[in-house]
Amino acid sequence: MSQLFNSQVSSQSNWRQLLEDVYQGRSLYPFRGSQSIPMYSHEIWVACRGVVQLSTLHPNGDEVSLGLVGPSMPFGLPLTFLNPYQAIALSDVDLMRFTMVEVEASPQLMQGIFRHLSLRLQRTEAMLALVSHRRVEDRLRELLLLLKEEVGQPVGAGTRLSVRLTHQHLANAIGSTRVTVTRALGHFQAENFLKIDRDRHILLIDNFTGV
Repeated sequence: MSQLFNSQVSSQSNWRQLLEDVYQGRSLYPFRGSQSIPMYSHEIWVACRGVVQLSTLHPNGDEVSLGLVGPSMPFGLPLTFLNPYQAIALSDVDLMRFTMVEVEASPQLMQGIFRHLSLRLQRTEAMLALVSHRRVEDRLRELLLLLKEEVGQPVGAGTRLSVRLTHQHLANAIGSTRVTVTRALGHFQAENFLKIDRDRHILLIDNFTGV
């Protein structure tokens, strides 16, 4: 599934260039990590920096992760039927805001949003496919490998996830509990699949040879 994240580099670069060229001087909206992002029925956000988590709530109050939004990706109420629909900054983020009137008036903007919305759909489907794994450890391992492609930063001995994810974030993403995820992460550390650095970021080890 990680191949889904390797074929869009040129496309993302062109999209960022379009945003910079066509909307030069447009205001960016900064949000700090863990801050809620307001959304409105007539506006779309595009992430320029950082990572945003999308989620909804079950009637019993349980939070369900809908995936992550990285740089160049669009999100907003016009792109979903879900209610409630929530967005939280997982890291410090800079966002650009467009009204639907602006989007509909610009073929270039419309094309770019459609292209990156399609990529977001691919990533969401990849995360949904994790449910096919019965064992929590298998689901969690696949999730971490997907995140490695999406928000990974190469470091000396492996790849560091640039977003600091809590055990609850991970549990929500794979349909498990925080306690179970904590136990699985402990197993991963014991088998040298990952480490936790001093800033509490996950570091996936490159030379891991286990199952």
